Amino acid sequence: MQLSTILSLFLLSSSIAYSSSLSVYQDQTIYKYSVKSSFIGLTKGVKAKCDGNTMNLHALLSCPGDKRLCKDLISLKETEQKLNSIKANSKVLEQLISLPQPTSFDADSWVKSAKIVGEEQAKLFEEAKKSTEELALKQRAFQKQAPSKSPLVSSEICSNDIELTLPYGYVSFSTSYEADIENEKEVKVTQYISLINRSGIDIEADTAMFYYRSANQYVRPVHFNPWIVGKYEPRPKRKLSKRSMVQKMEMNSMAMADEVSMVASPAPVASYVDAREYKIDNLTLPSTGLPVDVQVTSWTSTLTCEIKAYPYSNARAFTVCSFEPKQQIDRNNWKIKSAKVTINENAVGEYRNGKYNLYTKVEEDIKIIRKPIVKKERETGIFGGTARKKDGFVFTLTNKSDKSKTLTLVDRIPASNTDEIEVKLLEIRSDKKVNYKMLKDGKIEMKLTLAANETKKIEVMFEISYDKDLKISY
Repeated sequence: MQLSTILSLFLLSSSIAYSSSLSVYQDQTIYKYSVKSSFIGLTKGVKAKCDGNTMNLHALLSCPGDKRLCKDLISLKETEQKLNSIKANSKVLEQLISLPQPTSFDADSWVKSAKIVGEEQAKLFEEAKKSTEELALKQRAFQKQAPSKSPLVSSEICSNDIELTLPYGYVSFSTSYEADIENEKEVKVTQYISLINRSGIDIEADTAMFYYRSANQYVRPVHFNPWIVGKYEPRPKRKLSKRSMVQKMEMNSMAMADEVSMVASPAPVASYVDAREYKIDNLTLPSTGLPVDVQVTSWTSTLTCEIKAYPYSNARAFTVCSFEPKQQIDRNNWKIKSAKVTINENAVGEYRNGKYNLYTKVEEDIKIIRKPIVKKERETGIFGGTARKKDGFVFTLTNKSDKSKTLTLVDRIPASNTDEIEVKLLEIRSDKKVNYKMLKDGKIEMKLTLAANETKKIEVMFEISYDKDLKISY
C-alpha cells in the first residue's frame, strides 16, 4: 500500500473518531463528543454511554477553575460568602453593643463611641444591601445557564466518543421568518433558527441536527380486521342494579374528567407532525441561556400587495401581501422589513387558496366607521302573506394621508339557509359609482380609491322576504 493512501486512511479514521455531533429533538437531546476529562458539566438528569454501555455519573463539591461555568459558580459562591461575612460582622457588633455598660460615665467617650458604632452599622447595612442585590443578579444569571450548582463527572474517562442524553428543555430551538419588502413587487424571505442551551454543558459539534419531532415515538401495532355484515339480532337488554348504575355513572364522570383534563393540558411536545429538520456545521453553543440565531435559508418570490378591510369584524384597514413560497413555511410568525427599516416585529401569515398571505401592517391613515341605518329609515311591509323588511348600514371612510389610497372593502348582507327566507341586495349608494361584486353567502367586495384627505360615505341596503307568520333573526 502506498504511503499517501496510508496517510489518507489515517487522517480519515482520525476525523471519524474525533468528530462530534448534536441531535436536538422535541423531547430530548443527544450529544456525542470525544472526552478529554471526566468533567461533564454543571448539570443533572443526564444519561451517559460509552461504547453502548451506561456510565456511572456522580456529583462533586468542587468545580474545575478552568471551566467557564465553574468560574461563574466560584464568583457566585464568593459573593454569597461575602454576604454571610457581612451578616456575621453585624451580628457581632450587635452583641458588643448589648454588653453590660460601665459604672462610670464619660459623655465625650460615649458620644465618640456611639458615632463610631453608628457609622460602622450604616456601613455594614449598605454593604449587605449591595451584596444581596449582587448575589440575586448572579443567581438569576446562573440559573439561566445551568440547572445545577454541583459539577457532574464520570467515574471513568471514555476512550472513544461519549454519548450524553439530555432531558427535555435543556437544549431547545425555534424557527422564525423575516420578509424584506422593498417595492411590494418582490419579497426576500429569510429563515432563521434560534438555539438556546441551558444544559450546563458547553457544546461544540461538528454536525448539529434539529428535528421537529420526538425521538421517542410509540406506534401501536395495527392489523387488518374484516368488516362483517350479517343478520341483525337484537341483544337482550340487561337490567342494572342500583349499585351498578352508580358505578357506571362514576365511571362516566371520571371519563369526562379525563377527557377535559386531556384537552386542558395538551402535551408540550406535539407542535408539529412532519419531520422537518435543519443542519448546522461547526456549531459552538455555550450554555448561556441566551438565544443564538443562525440563518438557515433565503429566497425571493414575486409579491402582490393590497389594502383590505372587513368593517363588519374589524374597523381597521391593513395591508396583506401574497406570494408563492419556494419552500414550506412551518411557522406563521414574521418580522417585516423594508430595506433596513422594520415595519412590524410581530406580523402573522397563513396559507390561503394556494398562496401564502402575509399580513404586514395596519393602515393607520385609513379610518372606517360602520353604522346600521337608523330604525326610522327601515321599512317593513306585508304584501299578501309575505313580509318584506328593508335594512342596511352606512360606511364613512376617511383617508387622513397626503397620498391616494386604493383598498378592497369586504362586507356582507345576511345569507339565508332556508327557502322560506329570501335576501337580496337593493342598492349600494354613494356620491360616485362604487365598483363592487356580489358573491355567494352574502359577501360583497368593493374596490375603492380614496384621494388624499378624502372622506366618502357608502350606503348598503338589502331586503329580507319571509312568511308573515315566520319569526326571523340575523
